[in-house]
Amino acid sequence: MPELPEVETVRKGLEPHMTGFVIAQADIRRPDLRWPFPENMSERLTGKRVERLRRRSKYVLCDLDSEETLLIHLGMSGRMTISAPDGAKDMVGDFHHLHPAIEKHDHVVLDMDNGARITFNDARRFGAMDLLDTKTAEDHKLLSGIGPEPLGNSFDEAYLENALSGRKMPIKSALLDQKIVAGLGNIYVCETLWRTGISPLNIAGNLSKRCVWKMVPAIRDVLSEAIAAGGSSLKDYRQADGELGYFQHSFSVYGREGKDCRKENCGGTIKRVVQSGRSSFYCPKCQKLKK
Repeated sequence: MPELPEVETVRKGLEPHMTGFVIAQADIRRPDLRWPFPENMSERLTGKRVERLRRRSKYVLCDLDSEETLLIHLGMSGRMTISAPDGAKDMVGDFHHLHPAIEKHDHVVLDMDNGARITFNDARRFGAMDLLDTKTAEDHKLLSGIGPEPLGNSFDEAYLENALSGRKMPIKSALLDQKIVAGLGNIYVCETLWRTGISPLNIAGNLSKRCVWKMVPAIRDVLSEAIAAGGSSLKDYRQADGELGYFQHSFSVYGREGKDCRKENCGGTIKRVVQSGRSSFYCPKCQKLKK
């Protein structure tokens, strides 16, 4: 499932082609994805101007001038692509492809008044869309209770220390808890713990203040580097322009079971363990287990 950098990459790709422009036509091509689309979705989107495009955790939020917000979740296989009408390539630049024929799994097609077409494709239909009241959007069942954004000002060392205090779960599970911090997923938690030399098997509440505090800048660095590189391309994920992400080529530990640790002078071997049904990749030699 796309994590924060993938979703932020999609948001950034869509923003210049949606923000400030009107949805000239919303073509809703099936009644549902993971759950049914809201009533009269096509009519509620058509003719509305996109005032703002933002991200909350792993969700893209499009604020409309109708005071409704379109919530988009990519799920495991959802893709959003941008295309341009034939003959308008100079207008939209190299970022776009010309409008292709509508495909079987193109479930939502938004034609913008600037000529751009935004297409949501989801072969397995694990994604979702909903329309929320903008003023109360944060109260939606998918958004309420989510922790602070890891790149935001409210996520700092003191906050994380307090959030982990007394927690009996492994630190890997704690960092995946969206109520503690928003948007982190398996890939970037593995990378963060490797950078900080902390074993994913450590109990969160047992970690020292020094260990907890060094995780915050590491989380920020890992996410920022992934966003700058376009997110991680795993299986079905694509950027908004259809190109692959590149951060996967920089993984230091994720997916490297049995390979040499990349930390200088370590000499350890990457190991994989399963925690709460998810694979954790780490180096037992340089990622210490605190007892």
